[in-house]
Amino acid sequence: MNEKEIFNQGGFLPLWCDVETNVEPNVEEQVLSRAYTEQRKDLTTLLAELEDIKNMIEDAKAREWHLGQLLKFHNAGLKKE
Repeated sequence: MNEKEIFNQGGFLPLWCDVETNVEPNVEEQVLSRAYTEQRKDLTTLLAELEDIKNMIEDAKAREWHLGQLLKFHNAGLKKE
């Protein structure tokens, strides 16, 4: 059997699993440690961030309502043809 026949039958050659990487094992750990650095914030900062998130949610809800009204207007037959 050649490689194409093995592939078509759903089998995989062992050499297909071999992956060569030029990345040192410690590099991945360094990247992860930079991505997940511990941050400590005071309560007032956290509350301000929470308030910003609440405002963004309220804004999104208002936009959703407005688009819903426009859709009703459009579906009512008041559209250009």
